[in-house]
Amino acid sequence: MMAMAPRLDLRQSQTLVMTPQLRQAIKLLQFSNIEVNAFVEEEMERNPLLERDDISDAPIGERAAVDQIEPRVSPAGDSADAAGAESLPAEAAAPLDIDNSNTYDPGGVSDGASLGGRMDGGGGSHSFDGDERGIDDFAGGERSLRDQLGEQLRLNFDDPVERIVGAHLIALLCPAGRLTAEPAAIAKAMGLPLERVEAVRARMMRFDPVGLFAVSLKECLAAQLAELNRLDPAMQTLLENLDLLAKRENRKLMALCEVDAEDLTDMIAEIRALDPKPGATFDSTPPQLVVPDLLMRQTPDGEWIIELNPETMPRVLVNERFYAKVVPQAKKDEKVFLTERLANANWLVRSLQQRAQTILKVAAEIVRQQEAFLRLGVAHLRPLILRDIAEAVELHESTVSRVTANKYIATPRGTFELKYFFTTAIHGTDGGDSHSAEAVRYRIRGLIDLEPVTDVLSDDAIVAVLRREGVDIARRTVAKYREALHIPNSVQRRREKTVPA
Repeated sequence: MMAMAPRLDLRQSQTLVMTPQLRQAIKLLQFSNIEVNAFVEEEMERNPLLERDDISDAPIGERAAVDQIEPRVSPAGDSADAAGAESLPAEAAAPLDIDNSNTYDPGGVSDGASLGGRMDGGGGSHSFDGDERGIDDFAGGERSLRDQLGEQLRLNFDDPVERIVGAHLIALLCPAGRLTAEPAAIAKAMGLPLERVEAVRARMMRFDPVGLFAVSLKECLAAQLAELNRLDPAMQTLLENLDLLAKRENRKLMALCEVDAEDLTDMIAEIRALDPKPGATFDSTPPQLVVPDLLMRQTPDGEWIIELNPETMPRVLVNERFYAKVVPQAKKDEKVFLTERLANANWLVRSLQQRAQTILKVAAEIVRQQEAFLRLGVAHLRPLILRDIAEAVELHESTVSRVTANKYIATPRGTFELKYFFTTAIHGTDGGDSHSAEAVRYRIRGLIDLEPVTDVLSDDAIVAVLRREGVDIARRTVAKYREALHIPNSVQRRREKTVPA
């Protein structure tokens, strides 16, 4: 029998610890150029040794962070060579190309670290001497929907109780202009008769824009038609059967409304001219324009040149001359602070440079593999997955995923997210080449757009056409792609084309 006793053993093992700098480097790789720009601005506020490269000729002693690399991509060229990127030191290049899904992250959220960034603001001036704004710059912006309704409420109602009811209805409007509660519930909550609340609501439904304060789509459209004096019995019947209109059941609608095809077409055209969400045009933020992170153009000899967008990519300098001038005269704690700031500044410079080179390397390989799409169109988009790019550029698949996240590239065919070029494969018939799912969806839309009125294609007919073209696809897959494109089925399309509306 073996005796059990305590003992000490020495074991050597390798583990990866997520340092704060490594966490920031991974974040930088996943950020878009605009997000990186904001991050650099915050770092410049904290670090006196960092400054933006606003001039083309930087003095000696100051080092640029990112070189504008212009990789040339030819059909037979290797993307890693085409990127033209020099290798970085091991300590700068190695950390990003890792799979950190199972690594311990000390100081992270699990250890109680804060999720947020700086909340103290910063910047600004206490003087108005440099304020060049004119009086036009202080003009009021567009008035909100609730401001306009509040003014109309004061002009149309004198009774204080009715004004309180109206203000409560305005507060219950959703962004589309509908009420978020039933009138009966509103009356009960306010301790008023339902008839009084409904009387106020009926008058407010004629406010500008007409159709607000409705509880349903039918009521919203009916209010707008009544304002136009077009709410006749036939139109009322059509509003009662909006479900049939959505299904293109035009023959049933003609029988219910007792109108012919021409009258029904005019009635449907009138309904389509109405606004189903009259409140949506107010209080809406303008759509954000997509700013590309990468730019590409074609040279006369047919090669592609890719570069980071200089308008959004920050260029940072480390002012080593200032450091050398201040450190000899600084106190001990000041020297420690400046040395730490210098190390952080050098790390940021290396990280930005490595990020730029990694993005360009991955983008160059994507362009090389999807060159047919860039030259000939969506129909020639080839199947592509992250593993294909990762193996070609010798990076980890997770690194490629971070590089392609939130990044847009401006191509001669438009601006696309890098993720757009990755599509699943659909097998070809008789062992032929695979086809991109996006290209197949594009082909389905093309077939339906060109179908004649007398020969509407069913899903089975589309399957037959695609199989003749070498695409091995099932009918349910065609139906799924068609629904994703918001295209009705063949029965509804046939009804719509038989009785145009």
